[in-house]
Amino acid sequence: MVRWKAQVNCLKLQKRLTWLGHATFQIISPQGKVILIDPWLEKNPACPPECKQLEHVDLILVTHGHTDHSGDVLRLAKQHHPTIIAMLELMEWLASKGADHTVELNKGGSLIFEGIKVTMTHAVHSSSVEDEGQIQCVGEAAGYLLELENGLKLYHAGDTDVFGDMALIRDLLAPDIALLPIGGGYTMGPQAAALATRFLGVTSVVPMHYGIFSACKGMPQELRSALDTLGLASVEVIEMIPDQTID
Repeated sequence: MVRWKAQVNCLKLQKRLTWLGHATFQIISPQGKVILIDPWLEKNPACPPECKQLEHVDLILVTHGHTDHSGDVLRLAKQHHPTIIAMLELMEWLASKGADHTVELNKGGSLIFEGIKVTMTHAVHSSSVEDEGQIQCVGEAAGYLLELENGLKLYHAGDTDVFGDMALIRDLLAPDIALLPIGGGYTMGPQAAALATRFLGVTSVVPMHYGIFSACKGMPQELRSALDTLGLASVEVIEMIPDQTID
């Protein structure tokens, strides 16, 4: 059985950040915009039943095509007609399946949505969808840097290994908070995530992408230990449970 331990910390978002399990996050921006990153709700075993249906969505960001990151995009697109941002090839596939209000980006590209700046960043991972029983590649995986209306910068790394150019993300985009995968198996594990934290220069990290799949064995306490080893004990590891909201 997966055990989730809540550690309530003060996250300097004017509104709120909610973890819906795995890599899925809901952000309520300072001006009340509802942002979803990598929506996987209905078949996500970590997502509480009461969170699988949403009342409103303004913006969806998709890091890559794998079902555990994009599984509910089309359903939410039909229900709420949000603006959807994804890699060019993935967006073309989503549009072919009926998604509207789509915006294509590629790595390094930015746009402004209702006062929120969205920049697509690099990630080291694959990206594919299952279409009529066939696996179809849909471009490359990515991450996102969100600069909210109040200037807070939040980095969602997507599925990735650590890479040295995370230092360029620090220099160019200066994130305040990083949402980092730590499970290993399909992404980097805790030791690599600690190194990513050093490259990014952030002082707060929210671990994600662990505790569901058997291959994703890394846990937050291992990240804390790895940060200590790197001399980064002052970095705050914000360990959340699904449906926990930090104001």
